[in-house]
Amino acid sequence: EVQLVESGGGSVQAGGSLTLSCAASGYTHSSVCMGWFRLDSGKTRERRIAIIDTDNSTSYADSVKGRFTISKDIAKNTVYLQMNSLEPEDTGMYYCSADGRVSPGLCLGGAWFASADAWGQGTRVTVSS
Repeated sequence: EVQLVESGGGSVQAGGSLTLSCAASGYTHSSVCMGWFRLDSGKTRERRIAIIDTDNSTSYADSVKGRFTISKDIAKNTVYLQMNSLEPEDTGMYYCSADGRVSPGLCLGGAWFASADAWGQGTRVTVSS
């Protein structure tokens, strides 16, 4: 069974930084597409924030480009989201998601998350002005 465990959320003032972590377990291969998605208050669907492919290529939502960085540590089976220059608009519940069945070339678009293998429990980020 695939499991994702997130950590690192919290409250911070605008301009501050946070790092989210997502530890994955249960995969028997390393070809896993992983990403961070956010559920904004009052919304019912998560939006793509950052995705990392098996070759370490990445994609970001326009609103976080230049401020957020997604990375992974293969040895620890962990994906990170470094969030700098945080803004109140970054507030929300952040979810880590992973899927080991994504076809080549389709990882970074993020469409796979709707039927992903696994989701983490979510970690809340609150940015105050």
